[in-house]
Order: sequence, then structure tokens, then C-alpha cells
Amino acid sequence: MSGPSVTPLVVDLADLGRDDVALAGGKGASLGELLRAGIRVPPGFVVATGAFRTAVAALDLGARVAALDPDDGDAVRDACADLRAAVESAPLPGDVVAAVTGAYRRLARPEADPPVAVRSSATGEDGAADSFAGVQDTYLRVRGEDAVLRDVRRCWASLYGVDSVTYRLRRGIPETDLAMAVVVQRMVDARSSGVMFTRSPRTGDRSVVAIDASWGLGSAVVGGDVTPDSFVASKVTGEITRRTVATKLRRHEPDPAGEGVVESDVPDELRDVPAVTDEEIGELVALARRVEAHHGCAQDVEWAIDAEGIVLLQSRPETVWAAKDAAAPTTAAPAARAFDHVLHALGGARRTEA
Repeated sequence: MSGPSVTPLVVDLADLGRDDVALAGGKGASLGELLRAGIRVPPGFVVATGAFRTAVAALDLGARVAALDPDDGDAVRDACADLRAAVESAPLPGDVVAAVTGAYRRLARPEADPPVAVRSSATGEDGAADSFAGVQDTYLRVRGEDAVLRDVRRCWASLYGVDSVTYRLRRGIPETDLAMAVVVQRMVDARSSGVMFTRSPRTGDRSVVAIDASWGLGSAVVGGDVTPDSFVASKVTGEITRRTVATKLRRHEPDPAGEGVVESDVPDELRDVPAVTDEEIGELVALARRVEAHHGCAQDVEWAIDAEGIVLLQSRPETVWAAKDAAAPTTAAPAARAFDHVLHALGGARRTEA
């Protein structure tokens, strides 16, 4: 007879999949699923939701949030400041410290104190109906056990940031089973980074992939600190149907001091040069098709390119057009041409503009 199951405090990304959201949050489960699909992802581990619950069990966080009125901005701000401070200052249980530092040491071998990304992964984020993208914390180029533990707690605390709490209150998302996992991954030494959508974010066209790219780390693109290059390519033929090469003045890159990220000027000779080659765009389109086919729905993907090629940093369901589709009438007209059936199988109608 087997004994009671034990909830792990940390889990390797390679051991996770799409059904592990309750354990690893949306981001952690998605990254594990990408690995299962054979797609390159930076190695790492997840500080599981059990560690969060163990550390904050005595703080009664959910009840304190549920009592708030989202229309009372001052009360929400004051309460969130108190909640974040409580989470960041709560003593870490010894078993949580041991689990996190042990996983970081294993990830570090053979390098001492490698830089990692410490990324929030809430149980309610990155779903088809709700997405908390951008409202919880990520810390880049974190080095050393103490710094990792510090930023794990800061990610936990970001679950109680003003934007995150207000979003949940307005959407009626219950606090009952909400928890925060934290993804810890080796940093990518990115030459170029960006985002791509497996359907057009402008028109909803599912026959194209829309790609934004810039030099350096992807935080510059995601954070809106740079105007990126923009490309649209056909999912069917791979042809680039639209390209806009921006003048890219700034980029995010590793802090020469050894930890963190700094913003710097893009060298003059790179400012008006595309951050990705046509060959790389082709590889991104092929990856976009693989990821979408694996998940069965349109995806919003973060990617980077280092010395070894393309690596995916995140993939989550596209929510804007998915919500519009869900609200639209379901009556469909028959396809007039055989080619239309091929396009439909690939996820879209024939268009050239995105």
C-alpha cells in the first residue's frame, strides 16, 4: 500500500506538461509542454505552488483581497502595499530554502552562480480565457542563491500588485485556489529577441505569422521600450508578405557589473539593419506552426536567438481574437475551392495583409 503523496517544492521543467498548471502555474506548465514537444527551451526548474502556500499559509492573503472593492483605488493600493510587504518579509521555511538552493546548484553545474531569469507563473495566468501577461514580476540576470531566494519572494509578492489584484477583482477570479509558482531558468545570451503571433494581432488572420524583432534581450520589445522590426509571413508558403525595418535606437543587454539588465544604445551600424535574417524568419514560422499545432489554438510566443539558434521563452494562448471568435456566430459557409480546405486546416483564410 502506497503512502500519502507529497507535493514537491521544486520541479524540473522537463518533468512538467500542460496538465501541471496547479503545480507549476501557467508559464511553468507551458514551458514544460514545449520541451515535451521537442522544442528548445532554456533549462530550468519551477518553485512549485506548494512552496508558495507553505511560505504564506499564515497570512490569510485570499480573504484580504476578496474583501476589496476594485472601484476604491486608494483602498486597493494601500492593501496591496501591505500584502506585498507581508509576503516579501515572511520567513522562508527551511525546507523551501533547501529545495530552491539545491535546484539552483544543480542548474549551475559546472558554472558557479550562473545568471538566471526568475519569472512569475501564477495558476490563473496564460489561459485561453484570462491572461495576466505583464502584471506580475520577472527578474533578469539574477546571480547567487540569496538573490534567487529574494526574487522568488518578490515574484510571490507580485501576485498582490495593484494591477494584478484589480484585474482579478474585476474579472471575478476567485482567490480560493490561486497560487504563484516561480520559473527559474538559465539566461539566454540573446543577440536578437522578440514576439510572434500565430495569427495576425491586427486582423485575426490565421493564415499568417506576425513577428516583431529587435536587438538584445526581449524585455525591450515586451516592455515597449523600442520600436521593433515587424514582419508578416504566410504559414502556407513561408513567403514574407510584409516587412518593416525600424530604426532601433536602444536595446536591453546584460549589465557589465554581472547582475541585472541595462539599456544601451544600439551601435550605428545595426540601427537600420533587420534584427533577424530571412532564413531565421523562416525558422520562426516553422516553429510557430509546430507550437500552434501542438497546442491546438493560436499562440502568443516569446523567442530569442543566441549562438546556438532560436530558443522559445514562453508560449501562451492568444486571447483577443479567441474571445472575438467565441462571441461570433458559428455558422460557416462551405469552402469553394480545394485550396481553401488546405488553408482551413492550417488555421486561416487567405489574406496577404496582417
